[in-house]
Amino acid sequence: MANQFDRRAAFGAPVAATATFDAGLRSYMLSVYNYMASGVLLTGVVALLFYRSGLVASLFNEVGRPSLLGWVAMLAPLGIVMTMSFAVNRLSEFSLKALFWGYAAIMGVSLSTIFLRYSGTSIASTFFATSASFAALSLYGYTTKRDLSGIGRFLIMGVVGLLVAMLLNAIWPSNGGSLLISIVGVFLFAALTAYDTQKIKAMYDYVGGTEFAGKSVVMGALTLYLDFINLFLFLLRFMGGNRN
Repeated sequence: MANQFDRRAAFGAPVAATATFDAGLRSYMLSVYNYMASGVLLTGVVALLFYRSGLVASLFNEVGRPSLLGWVAMLAPLGIVMTMSFAVNRLSEFSLKALFWGYAAIMGVSLSTIFLRYSGTSIASTFFATSASFAALSLYGYTTKRDLSGIGRFLIMGVVGLLVAMLLNAIWPSNGGSLLISIVGVFLFAALTAYDTQKIKAMYDYVGGTEFAGKSVVMGALTLYLDFINLFLFLLRFMGGNRN
């Protein structure tokens, strides 16, 4: 279907031009989804291998606090995301792809700790539930004719508020607070999945046929990857069965 946010559609673009645009858009979005899915797969494989090798124990010291490697696994992903976001115009497409794969691998190391807390069955069932939910939400964002850009500001404010709430709950733990944070997190990243999909789709209007298209694919994949991982982690708080 034609992109409802394509400016050319408003001026009655020729049928051939519209068909070419639609084909380019489908190829662009397919590339985004392929990179995103490959990143999630890499994260899962690294997490499982890191856990089964016993190396997950190296993320903590003898008193259960993060070791030097543990701090690297927690903080390095943030540094990579910031580098990709703020230096996207200076970095080459190859460098962006390398950073994306590096980010997915390091996230796998960090997420290997979930195997210490949750059973493998609950992790698998939550992953499949997340995949189905993500697919439905992203499809809605791609096909809806409703402009979702108006909720973007509220979603960003929601993410900031969620981070603050998680920090406060870490300092002053509360079971009720954790439950509320989990509920808000699921709804927030569900909405972000639809919103980000539409935004990535609309971005093709500006980058289609340009040298920046390849970079845009990687950044779009990173955005949807983050939505998927966060949706998975918040759902795991509900669906995850304790190993004990």
